Amino acid sequence: MEISNLTMLQKDVLREIGNIGAGNAATSLSKLVNRRIDMQAPVIKMVNYEEIMGLIGGPEEIITAIVFRIEGEAPGTVYFILSVNEAENLIQEIIQKPEVKLSDSPSNTLAISVLEEVGNILTGAYISALSDLTQINMYPSVPYFSLDMAGAILTAGLVELSQITDCAIIIDTKMNPSTLQDEINGSFLFVPDPDAFHELFQSLGINEHE
Repeated sequence: MEISNLTMLQKDVLREIGNIGAGNAATSLSKLVNRRIDMQAPVIKMVNYEEIMGLIGGPEEIITAIVFRIEGEAPGTVYFILSVNEAENLIQEIIQKPEVKLSDSPSNTLAISVLEEVGNILTGAYISALSDLTQINMYPSVPYFSLDMAGAILTAGLVELSQITDCAIIIDTKMNPSTLQDEINGSFLFVPDPDAFHELFQSLGINEHE
């Protein structure tokens, strides 16, 4: 489904999910680091497999992903995706240690822990907004970290979903820490399980066969 095929009301619902989630996430992230972190109004889209890969640089692009299972009435998988450079910028900004790198073994545990906590905050905020608007109970699992090619991280979940539809939800997330000149760009991808797909999108008033 192309975003242009959605009605204005459906687009408004998706935007509302993104705006509520981003606002709540910005508040929680600012409290975490005791500094102001703004989040731009996110761009939320319905996308297919090829579009997802294109948005994150292709299947061979090395990315970081914080992965969550979503449990409840509409189970699925969430991926919070950052390029390696964006991930390191985010880690360094949050802990104020510019020397920390994902590739350095001594600091790797700390770096991963920071990313998992940020992913936890963002996922909780967006899933809570989605749950509130759909009245469907959903909650995230404990996160786990992955650093690999995009195709290796994402293919299994997307191939399973593609058997019934080519649609997933992606939220382009832009964070603006007050002490950084440049924004940090990430993608929040929600891939519902096949059995949950129809119920979730019908609750949003979206016909996936349009």
